[in-house]
Amino acid sequence: MDTGTHFVIGVGLAGLAQLDPAVSASTTTSIAVLIGTVLGSQAPDFDGLLRLKGNAVYIKNHRGLSHSLPAILLWTVLISGGLALFFTGLPIVNITLWVFAAVCFHVFTDLFNSYGTQAMRPFSEKWIAWNIIHIFDPFIFFSHLAAIFAWVMKLAPPTVLFPGLYALIALYYVWRSVVHYRLEKSLPEHDPYRLPNDHYYALPTVHLNQWNIVKSHGDGAYTLGEWKNNQLQWLDSVKCMSHPAITASKSHPSVASFLYFSSFACAEVKEYEWGYEVRWADVRYRHRKQYPFVAVLRLNKNLKPIDSYVGWVSDSRLEKKLRIDSLS
Repeated sequence: MDTGTHFVIGVGLAGLAQLDPAVSASTTTSIAVLIGTVLGSQAPDFDGLLRLKGNAVYIKNHRGLSHSLPAILLWTVLISGGLALFFTGLPIVNITLWVFAAVCFHVFTDLFNSYGTQAMRPFSEKWIAWNIIHIFDPFIFFSHLAAIFAWVMKLAPPTVLFPGLYALIALYYVWRSVVHYRLEKSLPEHDPYRLPNDHYYALPTVHLNQWNIVKSHGDGAYTLGEWKNNQLQWLDSVKCMSHPAITASKSHPSVASFLYFSSFACAEVKEYEWGYEVRWADVRYRHRKQYPFVAVLRLNKNLKPIDSYVGWVSDSRLEKKLRIDSLS
């Protein structure tokens, strides 16, 4: 989920913690739990600091080790331990459990969007992305805001507001999961162009009744579309190219990081007087007829790297990211 949603969830869990007598009995403990759940709901994304080492390092590692099973325990210990240093007389077991719940909730909700996490590390480095909830879900965000507002304004006690909120959100997740499952299962029936080896993926959007659709043909080609108003519409098709420059690009750190993360990568190559430009794109992220999540590598005629870029960018801005003198 996005940072704002993780923040309101942290506050919401602090409200839910009022069910715990050890928390509700003390204002100091309630404040410590609020700090702990807010920090716990943000902690796995502290790996955003990896941007300082470059986009390639960030893309390869974001939502990786920081969202793993050992990291969940590490974040919990660090945050709970820090709270114990700043507050005296805390019921540390209760504090630790609520911080643990916040960290777990962060990782769990991230599994439901298209980006995914490596939550099963160290047992598996597989990216787990269930494609059910958009990274920003208006229902989850604004329902939390409404409950927090009612809590702050004392319109209802938190022991009523937040159990009801999370029961409703649990039902929402179940409903979205069922909708996603049924949609993916039914997509071949709605596609007159289906072939035996085609595989369909439904990806969430910010709109409840609209899904992005990726059809993998199994031969290095994809068809992209959308499910809207109970109708399937195909919008674009992508054919992955084969070329020595593409093969050579796979060993470059920027491209390797991109391919480590994306299982929907497709490459194209353009030849120039100075060499080749290889562009890898993640076809899941189509926006305004472009594929903005890319890894681009420029190589000379001897297939030696000249310049590279990996990350989110529009076609109009890409040239600014790559050195102009690389073409000379």
